Amino acid sequence: MKLVFLNFCEVHVKTSFDGKPLQTGVSIEQQLGQKLLGERLITAKQLTEALDRQKIKGGRLGDNIIDLGFMSAELLNSFFHKEPEALRTIEDTGLDASFLVDLVMKHILFMGEFRLADLSERIKLPVWIVDPLIENLQREKFVEVKGASEYARFTYKFAITGIGQKRAADLLEICRYVGPAPVPLDLYIKMVTAQTIKNISILPETITKAFSHLVINDKILKNLGPAMTSGRAMFMYGPPGNGKTSIAETIGKALPQTVYIPYTIYVGGEIISLFDPVNHIPANPTSVETENGDDGQDKRWLLIKRPVIMAGGELTLKTLDLEFNPISKFYIAPLQMKANNGLFIIDDFGRQQIEPKKLLNRWIVPLERRIDFMTLHTGMKFEVPFDQLVVFCTNLAPKDLVDEAFLRRIRYKINIDHPSEREYEAIFKRVCEVNGIEFDSNVFDYLMDNFYKKLDIKPSACQPRDIVDQIIDNARYYRRPPKLTNEGIADAWENYFVEL
Repeated sequence: MKLVFLNFCEVHVKTSFDGKPLQTGVSIEQQLGQKLLGERLITAKQLTEALDRQKIKGGRLGDNIIDLGFMSAELLNSFFHKEPEALRTIEDTGLDASFLVDLVMKHILFMGEFRLADLSERIKLPVWIVDPLIENLQREKFVEVKGASEYARFTYKFAITGIGQKRAADLLEICRYVGPAPVPLDLYIKMVTAQTIKNISILPETITKAFSHLVINDKILKNLGPAMTSGRAMFMYGPPGNGKTSIAETIGKALPQTVYIPYTIYVGGEIISLFDPVNHIPANPTSVETENGDDGQDKRWLLIKRPVIMAGGELTLKTLDLEFNPISKFYIAPLQMKANNGLFIIDDFGRQQIEPKKLLNRWIVPLERRIDFMTLHTGMKFEVPFDQLVVFCTNLAPKDLVDEAFLRRIRYKINIDHPSEREYEAIFKRVCEVNGIEFDSNVFDYLMDNFYKKLDIKPSACQPRDIVDQIIDNARYYRRPPKLTNEGIADAWENYFVEL
């Protein structure tokens, strides 16, 4: 486990939209330390001792706490992998009953006849919370009972009334969101803090296995391991076509564990949609049912694999801010919020529609303090965690993109250069094997001697795949099995390369 803790200095407190104290200027690391103290897992004295030991011996604060005997490794691990707490009352949701009643009204407008269990599944709240909401609507004559198979209330069939339909239509004019009940911002921040990317632990053998499908030299692997476990940003640069994007994607697949994310977040009376079915992959855990038929978890949270978000040339400053839809009247979370507790890849950095310096200026504070600032159209500004492993990939010269101040905030700079002849041959062999083509060392020597060396061209890691693809295309057209030949190599080279 990894836990980094900064000084508890200059913590400013202001009042949030719901009247509760809201701390600002507090980094993810500080929030973790505060939570350890808040949960009474360690004392302030023990924390001070662990910090003093960390200054002398280094390492992670969590390891120092364990070495001092203040916490066991099992207890610290369970602290970082808590499931959402079960909901027993409306107050446990962190939402006002009036808000939930309005959300229920919009749901049942489209449901026709329904049972409590049907509504529970849609709104992601347990039946014992949904039931009093329906009772409230019955008293207001917005909902009526249409029938039942038994005397038990859970068998009742309900339907919205005429005046209920009018009320629901009015609510849709205010906000057209109809989905799972949201999670309050403070609960979201606590969950992101507990699942922080800075606490992942990856063994060297895990890294080696994850990258086994790529031909990659040991020096790069040696640098990638510490970079991944640090949770800090990475800057991968080098000539095009040598695997920067493939390496970044493999980092995402190698990230351990799963994380919880809410479908939506509730902030200042507004709803922010966070769950993205394209980028958030459910982990599909085996649900353990309790005696009352419910698994006991807060179903507003979804267990997913650590997210991997990739943005290329389409990235703009607008995509890094909340997107308000004036028709549906709720927000879509920006990319970096969707990437929290996971990986955010900025591919082809420097080729976006915005200048690199503008993008970097937008992220100087988040990269340094691991918090970001969002603004609602009402003018309310609030903090959200910026907890992700950011990987910048570029084939442009770093000196042409960034200045020293930014590079200082990027702890790991990894150069992905052209492969050596030996590495290039290994890549070529692997591509042939995948495509069912017999590798011929004599034809490979012909390729290297008569083209790369003769024309003084450095090989790139993507070229074996592209050359073999051309050979396969040619064989398919002439209806013959693909085979490595000098003639086929020459034809592929002529089609593939142009003079620049």
